[in-house]
Amino acid sequence: MATPTEMTTFLAEVERRAFKQALYATHDEDHALDIVQDAMLKLADRYAHAPAEELPLLFQRILQNTIRDHYRRSQVRNRWVSLFSLLRPSHGAHVDADGEHDGLDPDELLAGDADSHPTTPEDWLARKQLAEQLDAALENLPLRQRQAFLLRYWEGMDVADTAAAMGCSQGSVKTHCSRATHALAAWLSRHGVTL
Repeated sequence: MATPTEMTTFLAEVERRAFKQALYATHDEDHALDIVQDAMLKLADRYAHAPAEELPLLFQRILQNTIRDHYRRSQVRNRWVSLFSLLRPSHGAHVDADGEHDGLDPDELLAGDADSHPTTPEDWLARKQLAEQLDAALENLPLRQRQAFLLRYWEGMDVADTAAAMGCSQGSVKTHCSRATHALAAWLSRHGVTL
């Protein structure tokens, strides 16, 4: 069984090499640091009582799984960001007389720079229908899932800021976002929208 000193020494020795691996995989220093920190925390939390000689193999397995998880989350996030980029108004959200945001406004899909304008009435109709379907899908989500999803993917906040805004842990934000993306994808798929 590894002592706390052996665990600390091991993590200090492996940190730089693990960062390089994560950096090569992600090409982003911030993501690489997050991955290494997550992997170290998982090792210390889940395998604190493992023998010291098993730590290198356990850590590498955790690190590689964390990198793969990062790519999976990135693919999901990129899918939603791409979808929202079609829908996001560039001149701000529609606000009614009471100062309340009224959801996705299909009329705002025409706002923005020339590149984002639909070129035909069919394009405009398709974007309007997509916005309406997405708005309906979001309405079907439980409140906390909808909050986490919109803060992360619509507002572009990171996990820490979303957790602070929602008054919950970062793990809860990740869980809510994961459940929301799966529920939204399933709802949209049932209604003929493929992502």
